[in-house]
Amino acid sequence: MQMLADIASTDTAEKNAMIEARDVSVFYDNKQALKDVSLDVFENEITSLIGPSGCGKSTFLRCLNRMNDTVAGCRVEGTILLDGEDIYASSVDEVLLRARVGMVFQKPNPFPKSIYDNVAYGPRIHGLAKDKDELDDLVLTSLEKAGLLKEVRDRLNASGTGLSGGQQQRLCIARALAVQPDIILMDEPCSALDPIATAKVEELIEELRQNYTIIIVTHSMQQAARISQKTAFFHLGEIVEVGDTEQLFTSPSDERTQGYITGRFG
Repeated sequence: MQMLADIASTDTAEKNAMIEARDVSVFYDNKQALKDVSLDVFENEITSLIGPSGCGKSTFLRCLNRMNDTVAGCRVEGTILLDGEDIYASSVDEVLLRARVGMVFQKPNPFPKSIYDNVAYGPRIHGLAKDKDELDDLVLTSLEKAGLLKEVRDRLNASGTGLSGGQQQRLCIARALAVQPDIILMDEPCSALDPIATAKVEELIEELRQNYTIIIVTHSMQQAARISQKTAFFHLGEIVEVGDTEQLFTSPSDERTQGYITGRFG
């Protein structure tokens, strides 16, 4: 039995992280929002970021595709490697980075365009389709991956803003998938949805894990427990604890994690 345990621990140790964040600190002018955050994210896993409002979860998420670059007065320190390459190196093209590291926001934000054009927007910008047939195929495939194709196949020219909230969020997921990312960042993607739409999106997220690496910010500890393999607990701009989701929820090693999970604070 000990030999099997040794083999298992060796396999885990040999598994390379897709994202390696080390000592990441974020400042908005003179206010520090993140303090020396370090986290590894592994391929084809769902990693949940949990913690009270204002604890730095979304700030850290936006570091991973350099969305914080668009915020005036924001400064990021530390190192974030994607497949061993520093995403903050001067040679990195942020547009290409954001295609590889897609993002789905808290509130569904379809463009005021047709369903088809919402999904086709990214591939057109990045030149991912050489002709109309290839673009059509990419749009339909992305909608199918997002679990939306059956519901909209006959109205691809209708406005994306006319869909229900849950459908709009799945359209935004299809839009992110269309540029063929490796990683999908999700910032509370279900917070504006009803329970039925939330269940559909959670089911979709679990299916997407087969082909994508997903990092999700969520205020719902039940959601984190249901869908993620790893969970990181943030508090006051720091990571207090990170580990396998089941272990973190059943036997956390830090009393602050225990306090948050049991509702004593947060």
